[in-house]
Amino acid sequence: MEHELKEIIKKCDIAIKQEDFDTLMNYYTDDAILVVKPGMIARGKEEIKKAFIAIANYFNNSVVPTQGEMILLEAGDTALVLSQTLLTSDKEDSEYSMDRKATYVFKKNSQGQWLCAIDNSYGTELINQ
Repeated sequence: MEHELKEIIKKCDIAIKQEDFDTLMNYYTDDAILVVKPGMIARGKEEIKKAFIAIANYFNNSVVPTQGEMILLEAGDTALVLSQTLLTSDKEDSEYSMDRKATYVFKKNSQGQWLCAIDNSYGTELINQ
């Protein structure tokens, strides 16, 4: 059986593709962070939503994220997700890698729902920046 986090991440990818950022924010903790690009972090749902709008604009409203191989490490109410994240878009000249080794941290809330607390599609590449 697929881990429920894989389904949640798939739903997030669909929301990003459809630019349904209100739905996307339902999958983040209130104090979540998003690594927008190396050296730039969005904090909290309001900043994260604005960042996703800017990212969509950067990719000419054509970005499609998908996940390749994924490893889930779960301890109680916390999960680390290591994932090959693949981005495609109509934009041909992105200065950022479209094939990434992402790291995501999810926490379970009091209702038992997994929410993303740290969204880092650049993974350990941040060390090299």
